[in-house]
Amino acid sequence: MVLYHKPVKSKSSGSGGKKRAYRDKRLVHYGGFQAMTKLQKDGKEEREVGKVKGGIVKAKAKAISFANLSGADGKTKKVKILNVVETPSNRHYARENVMVQGAVIETDAGKAIVTSRPGQQGNVNAVLMKAKA
Repeated sequence: MVLYHKPVKSKSSGSGGKKRAYRDKRLVHYGGFQAMTKLQKDGKEEREVGKVKGGIVKAKAKAISFANLSGADGKTKKVKILNVVETPSNRHYARENVMVQGAVIETDAGKAIVTSRPGQQGNVNAVLMKAKA
């Protein structure tokens, strides 16, 4: 089901009387489906490009194999994603290998935290986690 992004107001006034909608639903208030960016093991990446309100173009990443990893030295390199370890926003995403912002991923260079929004930006940017001493 497509999300409807219109501000929700109370359906009753302060005194208990019913409020009526002042207009019908508009197409502009409908959102899209979630991208649910999955990990693709074989290296074939999929993206879906679409327009949204205001002429903005969003590239939804459907399947991703590589991430742009920033290290402590300030250099960025392209690394292969091996696994999604943990996702704080939804515990079921980690077992399904779904990547969202804040997810902990395992890469060739070590564990990293996703800083971009793959479902809206089309790529995975990550920061290398510090090793516990």
